[in-house]
Amino acid sequence: MTALAAYGGLFLAALVAATILPAQSEAVLAGLLVSGNHAPALLVVVAGIGNVLGSLVNWLLGRGIERFREARWFPVGAGSLERAGTWYRRYGWWSLLLSWLPFIGDPLTVAAGIMREPLWRFLLVVSIAKFGRYIALAAIVLHWL
Repeated sequence: MTALAAYGGLFLAALVAATILPAQSEAVLAGLLVSGNHAPALLVVVAGIGNVLGSLVNWLLGRGIERFREARWFPVGAGSLERAGTWYRRYGWWSLLLSWLPFIGDPLTVAAGIMREPLWRFLLVVSIAKFGRYIALAAIVLHWL
């Protein structure tokens, strides 16, 4: 596998994993770390950037989703959107520190867009969460090598 394919594949896996599509990037990162053929720090940076950009896609979806609220095909009811808004107002941007978690992280980033979280703060907090997860994963994998 070429370096471009490895880093590119990791980037795409991390980007897709951060969107509302089901995917996993941790296994890809762990596999590349175990192979020992790539710089661990660069792998973490590539995965982190891809994952943050995927979360940005969710934030943008959240920003634009409200205009479709009344559409018949819209998958989320008005009550659900209101509950999400109430929850996000209650816990605020601090909840984005949990954006790395499976199952709840992606909806959190969409909710941040719906609630008009400022882009600079969104990117800062989500970057801390996403890069922190990949740094921890790399440290665990490299420790057990």
